[in-house]
Amino acid sequence: MITFKSQASGDVMMFAKNAKELLRIIGKDPEATQGVVTVDQLPDAIARLRDAIEADKSSRADRDSGEPDAVDPGTGQARIHLAQRAIPFLELMQYALDDDKPVTWGV
Repeated sequence: MITFKSQASGDVMMFAKNAKELLRIIGKDPEATQGVVTVDQLPDAIARLRDAIEADKSSRADRDSGEPDAVDPGTGQARIHLAQRAIPFLELMQYALDDDKPVTWGV
């Protein structure tokens, strides 16, 4: 588990695999056990994550019914898309930017 923190909002906890994917998207080292997204870095990180969410939505638009209970034929489990995993982290970063506070993890 990785916990993202900011004085601007409540903590966001997620499985390490998902957190590392989001760190990679925003341009941070996904293997770093701790780190910070500074206030100056937040606008770019937010833009990168929004772009990745939109790209994910576009790439699956033709092959996904869009129903929340859509099942992945390979695993038989409900699909969890990038947006579903990323929105809490995106909101945390936006609150942090609005309050001029950094986002940290592993500290």
